[in-house]
Amino acid sequence: MTKSIEDFSEILQREIPLASFTWLRTGGPAEYLLTPRTEEELLEVLQVCRAQQLPIRILGSGSNLLVRDEGVRGAVIHVVEPVLGQITISDTSVTAGGGALLSHVITEATRAGLGGMEHLVGIPGTVAGAVVGNSGGRNGDIGQLIQSIRVLTQDGVIAVRRGDELSFAYRRSSIQDLLLLSATLELHKDDSEELTRRMRKNWIMKRSTQPLADQSAGCIFRNPRGLSAGALIEQCGLKNAQSGKARVSDRHANFIVTEPGAVSADVENLIARIRREVAAKYSVELELEIRVW
Repeated sequence: MTKSIEDFSEILQREIPLASFTWLRTGGPAEYLLTPRTEEELLEVLQVCRAQQLPIRILGSGSNLLVRDEGVRGAVIHVVEPVLGQITISDTSVTAGGGALLSHVITEATRAGLGGMEHLVGIPGTVAGAVVGNSGGRNGDIGQLIQSIRVLTQDGVIAVRRGDELSFAYRRSSIQDLLLLSATLELHKDDSEELTRRMRKNWIMKRSTQPLADQSAGCIFRNPRGLSAGALIEQCGLKNAQSGKARVSDRHANFIVTEPGAVSADVENLIARIRREVAAKYSVELELEIRVW
């Protein structure tokens, strides 16, 4: 007998607000929220959703995401540790599941005396989110370290992509697959204590310039070529600009922080205002770095 989404009752919730799953703590309900426990169960859920022609969205740690107040129709599949959370190290290669938190991968690599990831410290979210969005900072992006990825294609086939099949640009990648199952990174041998010292220095610098203690989704906008989105927003006098329970951070103007009671419309109103004022003053169209559902 053909399975339906109702057969996953142990991992299925209906009309569950997604606010508690996002770092902004805003967002309406998912028609179906599924939390698979194993890779096999995850693949089975995806197969059934496709067979039922349900729209599919993959939810990681929710760090780079704004869910609109009206919520999401179809299936939201929550993929975060422990599912796809395995991390294995072989010589200078690290293979991490798409659901593994980037912070955990950095910790394991450092413990094994492998360098190359320390500049990614403080970046929230899962490996899948980091690789697909090519997360990074001033000293480089994760795409530079990627040797290969294992994906589930839009056709439901598991494939490995490497070399010419992958390209990375600023906060973008060529990955268009349904789901990133794992990524293999090529690192280099280094001293664990020295790596820890560099990581601590990077963390202190990040904490001094970004509102890491507040509810936020990280940087809202991509930096325009050769410019800083945060500087443009600040020069428009928008630090501390407020809409409802959301406001532009006074520490870094490319962050919007939310307080209890905030709704996604508050964040959307601020985004629209920032775009409008930056375009009027500098003729620059800011592009979103966060995803909006």
